[in-house]
Amino acid sequence: MAQDNIISINNLSKNFGGVNAVFDVSFDVPIGAIKAVIGPNGAGKSTLFNLITGIEPPTSGEIRFKNQKVNSLKPHQRAAIGLSRTFQTPQIFGNLTVLENVLIGRHLHGRSGLVGGLLSTSRSRRENREMREYSLQLLERIGLVDKADELAENLAFGQLKLLEIGRALASEPKLLLLDEFAAGLNQNEADEIVALVQDVRDEGVTLLIVEHHMRLVMNMSDEIVVMNFGEKIADGTPDQIQQDKGVIECYLGSEDCDA
Repeated sequence: MAQDNIISINNLSKNFGGVNAVFDVSFDVPIGAIKAVIGPNGAGKSTLFNLITGIEPPTSGEIRFKNQKVNSLKPHQRAAIGLSRTFQTPQIFGNLTVLENVLIGRHLHGRSGLVGGLLSTSRSRRENREMREYSLQLLERIGLVDKADELAENLAFGQLKLLEIGRALASEPKLLLLDEFAAGLNQNEADEIVALVQDVRDEGVTLLIVEHHMRLVMNMSDEIVVMNFGEKIADGTPDQIQQDKGVIECYLGSEDCDA
């Protein structure tokens, strides 16, 4: 992997019962970039995210994160080394408070361990205070600090999206994968999350996003990968993608595209 790439996807494939959900996909994500993955429904975007984050094992291929092969790592192990994600439908613990949801992400950085926590050692008590303070500051940043003690299930949909991003940020990711982060939001909510995402990038976090909102993608992405039928059909800057004949056919419709 080149030194200026945080992750390299090399010839990645996933087969489900003879169907190639992802087939021989390769691309890099430069450090500090916002890279988007776009394509019609069923193109393999969510499967690709599941492979990168360890939810699904690949049939073949390699994922290298910070120059380390991570194929065998579990999702929580990948998160612990700086690879976190959100989901199209927020995966929030509704029966926990907003603050507790963020603390779950923050606990990846705890050092006292289970025994220390159970024994309530001075070290674990200090860590718990620090994690709570950090999590409250994060909630302040995403505009949910006034909801800290409220059950997460009571939040509006846009607030759930913010909370899931906040929980992912609590683990201090180096690479954050956002799956349809603007889906289902009104314009004001989408603008709020876009501003947050751009601030996160400015602070040094690299982002890989899946998003159907094309104007948003073209305006905020440094590079774009286009997928169709599980294969990569283009990879380049927004200007290059908008001029690519294969991409134009895919989005305008042709016999060889499932758009």
